[in-house]
Amino acid sequence: MSNRTTWGAKSVHGSDPQQLLEKITRERVYGSRYWKERCFGLTAESVVDRAVALPSIGGSYGAQQRPSEFLCLLLKLLQLQPAPAVAAAYLGAEECKYLQCLGAAYWRFTQPAPAVYA
Repeated sequence: MSNRTTWGAKSVHGSDPQQLLEKITRERVYGSRYWKERCFGLTAESVVDRAVALPSIGGSYGAQQRPSEFLCLLLKLLQLQPAPAVAAAYLGAEECKYLQCLGAAYWRFTQPAPAVYA
C-alpha cells in the first residue's frame, strides 16, 4: 500500500503536501484501521461519499491518540491534491456540513493567505 503523494503533484508552501501534517500524526493515520480499509484507492470524487458518511469532525482521540476519520480523509486529500475547482465544489456543498468542513480544512492547508481570507 502506497502512502505517497500523487505523481506529478505540485509542492505546497515549498514541500510535499503531506508534510503539512506532523510526522507522528501521519504515521498514526497510516497505521489506523480506517485508513487501511476505507481510504485505499479513493479518488477526489469518491472522497465525497466517505465525507457524507462522517459521524463527526476531529483530530485524534483516546489514550492512544487514534486519528479520526476526518483526519484520515484530510490526509487523503493532501495526497490526491485535487484541482482547486474540486476543492471549491467541496466548499459549496451546503447539503453536507462535514464535506464542507473537509473542503475548508483542505483549502486552508493548501492555499496562500490572500486566497483563504478573500
